[in-house]
Amino acid sequence: MNYFKKHMFDKFSLSRDDFGKAPEEITEEAADINEDELFEFAEFDEKKSEIIAAPRYSYWKSVWKTFISSKFTVFVAIFVILIVLFSFIYPKFSDYDPMNAKHINDASHKYLRPSLEHIFGTDNIGEEVFDVVWAGARNSLIISLSATAIDMIIGIIVGAIWGFSKKMDKWMIEIYNVIANVPFLLLAMILSYVLGAGFGPLILTMTVTEWIFVAYFIRTQVMIIRDREYNLASKCLGTSSGVMIVKNILPYMISIIMTYISRQVPMLISYEVFLSYMGLGLGTQYASLGRTISSYKSYMMGYPHLFWIPVAVLAIISISLYIVGQKLADAADPRTHR
Repeated sequence: MNYFKKHMFDKFSLSRDDFGKAPEEITEEAADINEDELFEFAEFDEKKSEIIAAPRYSYWKSVWKTFISSKFTVFVAIFVILIVLFSFIYPKFSDYDPMNAKHINDASHKYLRPSLEHIFGTDNIGEEVFDVVWAGARNSLIISLSATAIDMIIGIIVGAIWGFSKKMDKWMIEIYNVIANVPFLLLAMILSYVLGAGFGPLILTMTVTEWIFVAYFIRTQVMIIRDREYNLASKCLGTSSGVMIVKNILPYMISIIMTYISRQVPMLISYEVFLSYMGLGLGTQYASLGRTISSYKSYMMGYPHLFWIPVAVLAIISISLYIVGQKLADAADPRTHR
């Protein structure tokens, strides 16, 4: 339209020579103009007709913007990343060996209080508590993150099929009821005695039943979503169940899954600490926060730093991971996007 107006204005605009002419003369000259010179037809572009006059939306870009919009969240996330990196890097340079104490016969290195030289102090055998704690934190994180990954992968796959298949639901509910009524501590004790101590047996102990609870949680969420209008429409159009699960259901549950993971990692860290505290964890050949807290519990009154420092490190790691996980889950919810 703007082009047509401009074109017509150019044709009918008055020049300096027209000012001396009578109106009839100007009208006659305008009448002589060919209609083809006044109008030009615009070409039809099918692609341009599909363009929506709205800003482009990127889901993961919106997640990132929402996540970094809070300065506190960014600070906690950076803090968690530094703690995790430090717990994995520092033990490689500390040369701490739980099976070979370096100062076991040197009384001058025992029970030293925290200072600039000994950041966390020393323990009953003269080892640096700083080295012991971070070696334990590394192993605890490895176990909890590995167990979480296994639980979530198996649980999400089984739970998605479980919630979508009504036939599978009948016998999976029976399996869930049996596993859910088995005491976790009893099962952990049996597996620990049968399989022995170590990373593999402990991860197996923590995942052998936990995946079913993840699957049940996913199954409940899938059952809420599967009968919504757009899924019924996809089913009527002949969309396969696998495509509907992958394309229509699981993307909608990203924020829910992130919320579950934010609780799962700290919970499994506490499981590892509890099992190690009970003597069912990694054994004496590996350090862990649970084993460290268990070995230092008898010094809580005389040398409280030996007990409370690993407890504080455990609390800081668990709370920080939970906060970051919750904020990431909120950012993954499309309703929070601007």
